[in-house]
Amino acid sequence: MESIPENTPILIVDDDEGLLFSIRAALLSAGLPEPALLSDSRKVLELVKEHGFHLLLLDLIMPHLDGMDVLRQVKQAYPDIECIIVTAVDDVEMAVKAIKFGAYDYLVKPLDLERTTITINHALERYQLKQGIALYERPPSFDELAHQEAFAAMVAEDELMALVFRQAEICARSDYNVLITGETGVGKGMLARIIHRLSRRSEKPFVQVNMPSFAQGLFEDEFFGHVRGAYTGAFKSKKGFFETALGGTLFLDEITELELHMQGKLLQVIEDKFFYRLGSTDAVNVDVRLVSASNQDVKAAVSSGKFRGDLYFRLNEYHIHIPPLRKRTKDILPLARHFLHIHSMRNAKSITRMEETLERALLGYDFPGNVRELENMIAAAVLAETSSTLRLASVPSLSGTAAGEREIESPLLVPLDQVKRRHVERVLAATGGNRTRAAKILGIGLRTLQRYIKAYGLQNRPS
Repeated sequence: MESIPENTPILIVDDDEGLLFSIRAALLSAGLPEPALLSDSRKVLELVKEHGFHLLLLDLIMPHLDGMDVLRQVKQAYPDIECIIVTAVDDVEMAVKAIKFGAYDYLVKPLDLERTTITINHALERYQLKQGIALYERPPSFDELAHQEAFAAMVAEDELMALVFRQAEICARSDYNVLITGETGVGKGMLARIIHRLSRRSEKPFVQVNMPSFAQGLFEDEFFGHVRGAYTGAFKSKKGFFETALGGTLFLDEITELELHMQGKLLQVIEDKFFYRLGSTDAVNVDVRLVSASNQDVKAAVSSGKFRGDLYFRLNEYHIHIPPLRKRTKDILPLARHFLHIHSMRNAKSITRMEETLERALLGYDFPGNVRELENMIAAAVLAETSSTLRLASVPSLSGTAAGEREIESPLLVPLDQVKRRHVERVLAATGGNRTRAAKILGIGLRTLQRYIKAYGLQNRPS
């Protein structure tokens, strides 16, 4: 079977003709374009080339060429096209494979036609959003932002951040769940709040949750709440995070740190759109937008089995990546001056400028802790400074930067251990010897840092 209406953005591929007609009827009744229908998966690439579809709905099991093979071929040739896989079995391994090949989502038979329609509509909207972003592949400009004032707290002059702000501005108008990725300290939490303020939910609560802090026994109580008498010590009813955030935004920080068992409970609420307080049989409907953040490669976490692929699909309806500070060097000095002003005011000091040697040292530093490290560095320097100019001498963590630059420019090469030692020493100095913070900035475990401290003879630093 082959039915191709003129200028339709949707192609549905399934060898079950009855299902094809059912999906078409559901889309038409929802006001979506009439889809193209195809029962022979071998013709997909040919039709995509001819008609330029925006979205494909692909059955996984088909004669001749299965849906996963079609997905792989389509995404290789036309990476912008959104693809949804339909499967008869809810299989996490299949979800992981679909993610690797670039699927937008997957649906399980028997299809819920209402949910199918919503998923197709969201995928079409994401295609349009991505095409809008593609217009900004030329050097983006902050002048093109419709709400420049909303981003005032995230001081930025680098074009890479103009693109991040533009993405935030576009997706804020939708109700998509958003996944924000980026290294520790780049400002994921600030961007999540901006997305909330620009959304239709801005008058409702913004609730931030640090996911690594929940042990298995606390998860349900904290997220779903309880009624009085639900367990020993439950003397009064309590709202959970979902209920507290109703109508607004629930920000799940460091989502990849959530244990697998609890990931399943979170997924169930997202899919069912309701939950029960502990000790209650009354369902609470969920009207919450989820914004999640991670400093990890979430796709890699899915591939390694540490994060559920089906949950990834639900949280990653729109993705924003914030580049590290070392890749947007135009932001370093504006941010440093911003923090200098803030911390001079807080400490009742009249430090109005930075000396050039300090500026050069800042530009030569790679900031493993990103914007957060830069602020800590400037805050500590303001406390130490006694003049009206912030000097390099007040920033001990940068004291070796100029010498380090001269070594790089010279023909002499230094051993890797020497470079590592210097870097560990700088980060320890920047954190005032706080080993826990230093380990987080370095992206290593506390025990690993302690081994480095011992190996490099840094034991006398305060902890």
